[in-house]
Amino acid sequence: MAKISPVSAKYIVHAAINIEGVVDKPDVIGAIFGQTEGLLGADLELRELQRSGRIGRIEVDVDTRSGKTQGEIIIPSSLDKAETSIIGASLEIIQRIGPCNAKIKVASIEDVRVSKRSFVIERAKELLKTLMDSVMPDSQELADEVAYSVRVMEIREYGKDRLPAGPAIDESDEIIVVEGRADVLNLLKHGVKNCIAINGTSVPETIIDLAKKKIVTAFVDGDRGGDLIIKELTNVTEIDYVTKAPDGKEVEEITKKEIHKALRGRIAVEQAKMEIKDTNHKEELKPSPFVKRTIRLSLDEKTRFRRMLDNLIGTRGAYILGDKLNLLGKVPLSEVSATVKNLNNAYAIVMDGTIDNELLSTAERSNITYLIGMNSKIPGNNKVNVLTNRDLA
Repeated sequence: MAKISPVSAKYIVHAAINIEGVVDKPDVIGAIFGQTEGLLGADLELRELQRSGRIGRIEVDVDTRSGKTQGEIIIPSSLDKAETSIIGASLEIIQRIGPCNAKIKVASIEDVRVSKRSFVIERAKELLKTLMDSVMPDSQELADEVAYSVRVMEIREYGKDRLPAGPAIDESDEIIVVEGRADVLNLLKHGVKNCIAINGTSVPETIIDLAKKKIVTAFVDGDRGGDLIIKELTNVTEIDYVTKAPDGKEVEEITKKEIHKALRGRIAVEQAKMEIKDTNHKEELKPSPFVKRTIRLSLDEKTRFRRMLDNLIGTRGAYILGDKLNLLGKVPLSEVSATVKNLNNAYAIVMDGTIDNELLSTAERSNITYLIGMNSKIPGNNKVNVLTNRDLA
């Protein structure tokens, strides 16, 4: 007798059976085949359907108590809905099993595919939750992973000391010196490629040699350790500028905005040494206390000055402006004083450099209203309004 595979069954007929007497399973199965024979025609003959595998093994489960038998009949079917319903209904014509009266009632016809779909849906929910919770990264994680891979590919070993560095050390006129490899990686991630790490507590020969040829900005952590690095650098080599990460933060963890703000706010190394000495190595680098801070700029002036100063970063040049902030000319830093002397309508100077007493004197003689630079060495209040990058932040 053929068996239908549970995988191929589409429907299952569930029928309840009540018998007024004691019978065995073979009696019930015999009654089903015997009393339905010839009832439904050749195409729906149970024996032929079972032989061809379209009806599965008929399961009977009975329990006898107090001289009466009750149980369940289960018939798996791969027939269509209508044919399966006919097979189910045919069971209910059985009135006797063996010598006993019997009553069969079809309780339900189960669509196996619905059950399977329900299982698939519930299981899919569980799998999706697991995937979202522990496997599948969100878009930010994907972006971070890609960015990390890119910056790891860009990092290189530079010089005889094999220092971690970005790819633009040789081609850049300016370099940024940081403490370690993680700092270099973070700067690379945010597009700063002219960075190189000391990679230890002592300054390597490679850094000393680079400082002789390039403009060097030391970019250190916002803690006392950063001050110690600055002190070490200034003792053994010539650096030009200093900047720090925000208070309590490390260069390796700060954001792109914080990186660019710190680089825009770098100060001359002389000022840095003075401030470290004055604060006994306990406070982060601060703006010079001698710069005039009572200047009131309009929002438009402040925005335009800041944009000009940002555009000048790394150029070692200066903009000469008229009283409507119109551009009169752009000149190298070395030619600023001579250019201003030959102009009688200059209103402001915006420069990528440090404002010193010589330039201040020239500006006062030429009735310049604003001197704007990256840093300033000017003590006290002056006739000319002196602003630095920090005043425009």
